[in-house]
Amino acid sequence: MAIRSLLLAFVSITQNTVVHLVRAPDDALQPQVAADASGTLHLVTFRGEPTGGDLYYARSSDCGATFTPPIRVNRDDGDAMAIGNIRGAQLALGKSRDGSTTVHVAWMGAAKSRVRGPKNATPMLYSRLVDGLAAFEPERNVITTHPGLDGGGTLAADDSGHVWVAWQAPLVPPGPRTSDEGEAKRTVWIAASSDGGAKFAAETRAWNEPTGACACCGMRAFAADGELVVLYRAAAKGVDRDLYALVSRDLGKSFVGSRADEWRANQCVMSTSAAAAAPGGVVVAWEDEGEVAWAKVGGGTLPSNAADGAKLGKAIRPPVAKSDAATLGTRKHPSIAVNAMGEVLLAWTEGMGWERGGSLAWQLFTADGKPIEGASGRADGVPAWSLVSAAARSDGSFVIVY
Repeated sequence: MAIRSLLLAFVSITQNTVVHLVRAPDDALQPQVAADASGTLHLVTFRGEPTGGDLYYARSSDCGATFTPPIRVNRDDGDAMAIGNIRGAQLALGKSRDGSTTVHVAWMGAAKSRVRGPKNATPMLYSRLVDGLAAFEPERNVITTHPGLDGGGTLAADDSGHVWVAWQAPLVPPGPRTSDEGEAKRTVWIAASSDGGAKFAAETRAWNEPTGACACCGMRAFAADGELVVLYRAAAKGVDRDLYALVSRDLGKSFVGSRADEWRANQCVMSTSAAAAAPGGVVVAWEDEGEVAWAKVGGGTLPSNAADGAKLGKAIRPPVAKSDAATLGTRKHPSIAVNAMGEVLLAWTEGMGWERGGSLAWQLFTADGKPIEGASGRADGVPAWSLVSAAARSDGSFVIVY
């Protein structure tokens, strides 16, 4: 029996592009949605106590009006978390060798996780659902030599069987004679699979620049058209919370990096970012000191790992109207999607805080980055510890789950 969800549709005035707003089934938290080539939506959500709950997966072939009965992703009770908004599950779609869809999910383990990292450390967990199977594989930890995970992790997959799981952790693993020397000594680690997630190689350091890594800021990875993009926030000198974009065009063997946004703060900003495929490359979205912005990742035509390959195009921000005064400076947790016409949908939350819910807001842009007049909206009811997630369907429409 299909599970119904509340669905409302809004139509932009100028382009006739439909944006569907969908409530997560059963009031679940932290939706992560992706659409495959057929337009089917794949959804992962969180249920349970924020410090230790469970992940569920469902599909929808009618743009979110109904979903299949959910199946649990994690085998061990309560080994996922939602607290802090940044440590939850992330979803990526890939292909098996026979061309069928594989659903990949990765998440930061909770305190009660039975599967542990080295020396009983917090694990970075991974599972997959191969098309045709009825259940996700038992979750596995992919950290082998560099524990110290915080702030969650991220993953990406392509249609050639490559999967990447990334996280940030200390350069030198804590041990009897060493300790975590702070955020300035953290870096990004990546474990790669070339067989669709069946096994992962030991992690390697993504980039050698000493930027540090914000311990309780989220990360985001995405793969499209031969590019692997990883977004993370730095933590140099204790106050530099700059956003960095890492780009690889050799399947994650090497990266070039670029500072995408500057942010000075002497505390953790608990930010998240997003990425999506676009004609000719990848677009990314991020928080910008109470605002949100998006840009194109430069260089789909650049030589492999050229120095400028990680630079972003001009930052584009949604317009601010007088009616936005009450929520000004509270925009967080962006999600981004691009349809076949190149139109860009940016969605985000407003008014969210620690243990406090907020609202959803969104704006549609033309392919060249101009906001479409009348193609924006808001909706109340984003729960505490939750997020919003956007996807573009093959028919040109968009879906936002919240």
